[in-house]
Amino acid sequence: MESPREVVITGVGVISPLGIGKAPLWQGLTEGRSGVRSLEWLAETGTPIHLGAEITGFNPKEYVRPRKALKVMSVEIQHGYAAAVLAREDAGLDPATVDPNRLGVVFGADMLYCHPEELSPVYRRCVEDGEFDFSRFGPAAMKELFPLWMLLYLPNMVACHIGISVDGRGPTNTITLGEVSGMLSVIEAADVIRRGHADVMIAGGVGNRLSPTPMVYRGEWHLSRRNDDPARAVRPFDADRDGTVRGQAAAAFVLESREHARRRGARVLARIAGSASRFGRVPESVATSTRAIQQSIAGALEGSATNVSDVGGVIAHGMATREHDPLEAAAIHSVLKDVPVTAPKSFYGNSGAACSAIDLAVAVMALTEGRLPVTLNYETPDPACPVKVVHGEPAPLTSSRLLTLSQSTSGQAAAMLLEVNEA
Repeated sequence: MESPREVVITGVGVISPLGIGKAPLWQGLTEGRSGVRSLEWLAETGTPIHLGAEITGFNPKEYVRPRKALKVMSVEIQHGYAAAVLAREDAGLDPATVDPNRLGVVFGADMLYCHPEELSPVYRRCVEDGEFDFSRFGPAAMKELFPLWMLLYLPNMVACHIGISVDGRGPTNTITLGEVSGMLSVIEAADVIRRGHADVMIAGGVGNRLSPTPMVYRGEWHLSRRNDDPARAVRPFDADRDGTVRGQAAAAFVLESREHARRRGARVLARIAGSASRFGRVPESVATSTRAIQQSIAGALEGSATNVSDVGGVIAHGMATREHDPLEAAAIHSVLKDVPVTAPKSFYGNSGAACSAIDLAVAVMALTEGRLPVTLNYETPDPACPVKVVHGEPAPLTSSRLLTLSQSTSGQAAAMLLEVNEA
């Protein structure tokens, strides 16, 4: 008899540089169409790197209800909210049919930053005779910023707005831990259902590495310099890789207990067979820990009683930096040997907290379609990256199980094993 706490994914919503919705994302992957472009607005700033994977064609008014809520939504909150709307639509879920006390939200988000121009009036009020007077900052901010300004930039507001929109009164949380945030949010949401504390959870991640303030904060050491050829800039595991690009994205999922999904006649897209997160100490000169990645993979396999031979492929983190890729490749090879590996960030770069969520969306679609998309721009194998990279054309999945990996530069590593629905 199946456990009622078996967790399944019944809906996927995506806002990405390849399009709005999961269908345009998959179409872009299958066509080999990059979402990376040269951004005119960024080039005009004089920055030496003006590549980016930017979301286009997005109209928040199509998704946000009531529309007056847009007054307290930054673009990141809008993206996350819209992804959740699309996930609900994909799942055919009417929140009114769910016990609100057993409906919750967990979402991953980066710290949200305002545009520098928003604070320029405040700054001007604090300058006298060419000197910035810090004692004036508080009073100046109160006069120049509207009272609810802070609600635009609190990372937990993504989950809050989603929860309010569906009247979700169950467990709600926000995870802010870099690139792994989206996957960790799905892991936590699944655990909430397994513990019997909810029947339905909305989970995912949203990120925006193209916001000017974090661009300055994070620097450019990890970025590709291929301004003259944007579509070929991100090259995970390739010997000629020179970095990633900044991106924007959001992805959301409807998670349910198998019993709840069956009771309402929902289509099940995938089952969460296992997951694990580990931490490894990170020297300042290294982006992540090979050991933590190895342990996350092993933990996901052990938790799902899955043999290495049962894994049909890996959706790798694949950051495309000189430092990170060999560490992840070594970890994958040490546990999974020659399993096919693909790295979809080659299409849409690094979107921070959305990274692992959008990769997870790709994994769900790959299982549904029965094939792994290619890694874009993989041309020259790197002996330091001993993995079997899918390139040239998609690879058919030889198993119903697919592993997705994510890591943050602070040492956190996470893995999730998905299984195609067999019921």
